[in-house]
Amino acid sequence: MTEPAASSVWTRPRPEPRRRAPGVDQYVTAALAVADAEGLAAVSMRRVAGDLGSGTASLYRYITNRDELVDLMIDAAQGEDPLPESTTDWRTDLGAVAHALRATLLRHPWLAGELTGRPALGPNSLRRSESALRAAVALTPDITLASRALTAVHAYVLGSVAAQLASGRAEQRTGLTEEQWQRSVGPYIREVIAAGNHPLLARRVHEADDPDPDIEFAFGLDCVFDGLAARLGH
Repeated sequence: MTEPAASSVWTRPRPEPRRRAPGVDQYVTAALAVADAEGLAAVSMRRVAGDLGSGTASLYRYITNRDELVDLMIDAAQGEDPLPESTTDWRTDLGAVAHALRATLLRHPWLAGELTGRPALGPNSLRRSESALRAAVALTPDITLASRALTAVHAYVLGSVAAQLASGRAEQRTGLTEEQWQRSVGPYIREVIAAGNHPLLARRVHEADDPDPDIEFAFGLDCVFDGLAARLGH
């Protein structure tokens, strides 16, 4: 006997909003605002309803539980930007996919942790996934290899964004900007360099360009693409 399919936020009919009461979109927008400002842990059904001056029971009319609310938040974030236009050049198109994902993750710092497990299945997420696969298939028609290539690109973006966000969290934790922190550790670094045990560190401090997240991201992405091209013979 086949088990009945579980009810899904994507398959249930959406009730019409009551007069002068928030609807699903308003609840999701409010939840996004909380998560962006305070982190995903701060999002609760009670908090979101309260921020809109609504009773929690009104929110449950549309959304069964917090997991469904998070699914809707993920899909809303994935739908904020238009899909990149296809150029049929895999490098250009995968680059657009990577840069779009990075922009979304930087706008919504909590989102990266929600995109590392099971795939998001909302309509915006599915459209974005289809667009990304189309770009990867231009690199190789083998759908398995295309999927692996796309996974590699996504992993690079997630790692790069995680490092950039960690820098921001360090600033919040210490209360020091990057420039202020560098000044605070300057005397120690000068002592380390003067000891002569770290000549390459000394060169990096004195000769290397200042870090720029955008430049570093683009450089790393080019390296990933070079590796994919070499591996897949493109």
